Amino acid sequence: MSGVGPEVVPGMTTLGLIGSGNIGGTLARLAVSAGYDVVLSNSRGPETLADLVAELGPRARAATSAEAGAAGDLVVVTVPLRAYLDVPVEPLAGKVVIDTNNYYPERDGVIPVLEDESTTTSELLQDHLPTSKVVKAFNNIYFKHLLELARPTGAPDRAALAIVGDDPAAKATVTAFLDAIGYDTVDAGPLAEGWRYQRDTAAYGPLYAPNGFEAKPVPADTATVRAALAAARRYADLAAG
Repeated sequence: MSGVGPEVVPGMTTLGLIGSGNIGGTLARLAVSAGYDVVLSNSRGPETLADLVAELGPRARAATSAEAGAAGDLVVVTVPLRAYLDVPVEPLAGKVVIDTNNYYPERDGVIPVLEDESTTTSELLQDHLPTSKVVKAFNNIYFKHLLELARPTGAPDRAALAIVGDDPAAKATVTAFLDAIGYDTVDAGPLAEGWRYQRDTAAYGPLYAPNGFEAKPVPADTATVRAALAAARRYADLAAG
C-alpha cells in the first residue's frame, strides 16, 4: 500500500493508538502508508499485537496504552465506550485526541445521559480528558470501507468524513491528518453536534455502503455528507414520529 495523501502533518510524525481493533488497525495501516510512525496498544498487552506490528513493518511498535498515548503526537482512542474511563489521562495532556466511539447499549450497558441525549459519546471522553482536545472522527464508516475509500488529494472520487470538536486548532490538525491518509473533511461543528453522525442517522455507515456493509463502498463527497448531517434527527424525534 502506498501513501495517498500529502506529506506527514508537520510536527505530527507519530500516531498513538489506544485500541487496535478493526478501526485502530485500519488507521494504523493508513498512517504507515502515509509516512507516520505508529505505536499500538490494546487492553490485552503489547505481545498480543505482534502479528499486526510485523505486518505494518519497521514504522510500527506495540506498547501499553499509557506508552502509546505518551508517544503519539496525535492520539486515537478507539476502545469500546464501556472502557472509556480506562483511557490514561496524564499521557494525553495537551494532545489532540481522535475519538472513534459509538454507543451500543447491548455492548456498553445503558448510559442514562446518552439515553436522554443530554450529552454525546465524545463529550463523555472530553470530560474524562479535561486537558486534551477531543475531536470525533471515523465512527461512522465500516473499517473495511475506511481502507478501501482512501484516495489521493484532489482525486475526483475522494470521500469525505465528518468531524466535530470544540477546539479549532485541534480540528485543523485532524483535518490535515485525514488529508494525509486519503480523505476530505466536513466540519460538523462542536462536540455537542456529534450525534448527527452517530448510529442510525443518515450520515452513519450506510452513507458509504447503501447496499450493505460487505458491498462495494460509495465515496460520499462533501456535499453528500453535509446533506446527510443536515437531515439527522435525534432519537427522541424519531420515536415521536
